[in-house]
Amino acid sequence: MSGTKMHGQPLVRGWLLLLGAVILAAGLFFAIGGGKLVSLGGSPYFLIAGIALVLAGGLIALRKTSGGLLFGATFLLTIFWALWEVGFSFWPLISRLLAIGVGATVVALSYPLLRRRDGSAPAWRPALLVAALVGLGSAAGAAGMFMVHPTVPFAGQVASLVPVDPAGEQKDWTAYGNTPGGSRFVALDQITRDNVDRLKVAWTYRTGDVAQSDGNGAEDQNTPLQVGDTLFICTPHNNVIALDADTGREKWKALINAKASVWMRCRGLAYFDAHAPIQQPGLPGATPVTVATVPTGAACQRRILMNTINAELIALDADTGKYCADFGTNGRVDLKAGLGDAPDPQYQLTSAPTLAGTTVVVGGRVADNVQVDMPGGVMRGFDVITGKLRWAFDPGNPTITGTPPAGKTYARSTPNVWAAMSYDPASNTVFMPVGSASVDLYGVTRSALDHTYGASMLALDATTGREKWHFQTVHNDLWDFDLPMQPSFVDFPVDTARKVPALVFGTKAGQVYVLDRATGKPLTNVKEVPVKPANIPGEPYSLTQPRSLGMPQIGVGPLAEADMWGATPFDQLLCRIAFKGMRYEGLYTAPGTDKSLSFPGSLGGMNWGGISTDPTSGTIFINDMRLGLWVQMFPQTTAQKGQSGSAGEAVNTGMGSVPLKGTPYSVVKDRFLSALGIPCQAPPYGTLTAIDLKSRAIKWQVPVGTVRDTGPMGIRMGLPIPIGMPTLGGTLATQGGLVFIAGTQDFYLRAFNAATGAEVWKARLPVGSQGGPMSYKSPKSGKQYVVVTAGGARQSPDRGDYVIAYTLR
Repeated sequence: MSGTKMHGQPLVRGWLLLLGAVILAAGLFFAIGGGKLVSLGGSPYFLIAGIALVLAGGLIALRKTSGGLLFGATFLLTIFWALWEVGFSFWPLISRLLAIGVGATVVALSYPLLRRRDGSAPAWRPALLVAALVGLGSAAGAAGMFMVHPTVPFAGQVASLVPVDPAGEQKDWTAYGNTPGGSRFVALDQITRDNVDRLKVAWTYRTGDVAQSDGNGAEDQNTPLQVGDTLFICTPHNNVIALDADTGREKWKALINAKASVWMRCRGLAYFDAHAPIQQPGLPGATPVTVATVPTGAACQRRILMNTINAELIALDADTGKYCADFGTNGRVDLKAGLGDAPDPQYQLTSAPTLAGTTVVVGGRVADNVQVDMPGGVMRGFDVITGKLRWAFDPGNPTITGTPPAGKTYARSTPNVWAAMSYDPASNTVFMPVGSASVDLYGVTRSALDHTYGASMLALDATTGREKWHFQTVHNDLWDFDLPMQPSFVDFPVDTARKVPALVFGTKAGQVYVLDRATGKPLTNVKEVPVKPANIPGEPYSLTQPRSLGMPQIGVGPLAEADMWGATPFDQLLCRIAFKGMRYEGLYTAPGTDKSLSFPGSLGGMNWGGISTDPTSGTIFINDMRLGLWVQMFPQTTAQKGQSGSAGEAVNTGMGSVPLKGTPYSVVKDRFLSALGIPCQAPPYGTLTAIDLKSRAIKWQVPVGTVRDTGPMGIRMGLPIPIGMPTLGGTLATQGGLVFIAGTQDFYLRAFNAATGAEVWKARLPVGSQGGPMSYKSPKSGKQYVVVTAGGARQSPDRGDYVIAYTLR
């Protein structure tokens, strides 16, 4: 058959019919969805493009050249619309242009077949040229998906590394955040940004405690301690293990095997050495540290302290792993004492205890949104030797400063401290990040003191437990924006000539605060901004909320329809419809009986991983996640108000229906995801940010994490696309000019150049990690090690029990 008759071949007719049908179907989706979007006040593009694609698809199916031309015009319209709406921002452009670009390439290649149907010359050369240009552009866009696109590129000059002063070189990592002030910085420079590519596995240890979890159960979130030649780790079920720092050889293992129905984890330990001199405070007016000694020759001269998921405070001999018999009752203190009714899992402890001089300070995690009547969030200090209660700070009843009187309990349902704390020896002050009173999303039942202390940073005298100051970051918190992290100490440059001892911390609301350590006053601009109430009767809405405008705000929006995203234009359209169908009024959109959007949601923003600091460059490093949360409250019937229903703490930790028992409402909440299970707003979904304390500006911000080990609908993509994934776990900064992080959804420990944000090294882990990396120099071998635990990423079914050490080879 001659070439002039090709248009009549069944294969050509079938191809054009198929192509037209696909374009017509896409157009119908766009037109119907676009019509819905327009009815909600959204962009008319999808409706216009949908009608055009329906016509183009029908004409192509009928083998009309006008169909190809109309598709081409729609493609050009899409380019202009995309550039007008999002400019040259890479990920938003890809979502809008890649799919239709591939379609335009196929239509261009098929256009000669349409021309022959009209009896015209096929014009293969122009068609191939157009197809090549559009195809190459689409291929370049696809290739760009494998490249890093910093949200804030580094634009300065790279400063030289500051060598470690031998007198100030780090000797031990003795506290959860390395220092009592949570620096997460090591003054070590054997491993540097210039030689980190030689970092290899030195040893691997298996704990035997595999963290099986869907996010509600057991998770490894540990940052080890190191003292001399020994590494101390804890596991999700609160087992404690001592390892040789050079070989990973097990020295001892204390099997605690604590269990709870949900939320089993151990983030860290505390360490006390009775032979170390007691550091007394040097600032005027500070209360002296109480002397505490262990008799000569007695056991537990050095001790490891841990609070457990079933609410015990435990002291172990650091040399043998045996319980310290002089502490509490055979090494244990019951932390539920004085709380009243506190069944599993309403009261747990997941963060490390804080050693404040000779006082062990603990808070406690109170389950969110279960019911009004819950255990209180009392903060307590215990003698590090005897385990006896030294003081209590009850945020609901300040008159109780010790054990409650007979027949009484600490105030119920008060704000609690579930995250790690910091301690300043110079002033003998412990700094506490306070959460919100139960229930988190309903404030009508809160007391005046709940409103005073909720979502605040609280400073207490470590010897007496008396309040020094508090600073509130959210008024009447209805978003679960409790303070999630240990504050870190910095010497903050308030001007060119003066630095002030300060603490810096991030919040779930994406705010970064810098407070004077002595007074709690902000050292940067914090402004009360107006916010809107919702429609819950009797709710004492605060009509203003604080915003930390003097420091960069990380990943807080505000969101607009144009910020909606999808792996394809189709799920992007669905996300736009969902967004326009919700009430969204910015950061503090209050929950009500309509569906509302909270961004960032209660997961953060920033979470418990904390901030790492670099005093040599005056930089802090913050990792975050960006996951919106939609919320809707439903009136309950009289019968329902007394029931917990099917939504206990297990469901609450993983989203879904939450009972709010004892209130007139239940609530349904979930992550704001597309039909493919991808966050609806544009990437990145997790970043690493460097902030210069002097300029108070972002030095660089880069996405961290790829979709290699996750993907749409939970399907593992296996592709190293650096889109930036939610992070859960902290960072480590080193004087070698590096920032390490492992808490991503893919299975890697990474090192970034601290000066530029460039990824300079990564190592594949056997499973994901939520642990905080730490580093030390062995006193025996002189080698610097970087250590991380890996028990599994939050959204991954792959679980493990690994402790992995790296050193230079």
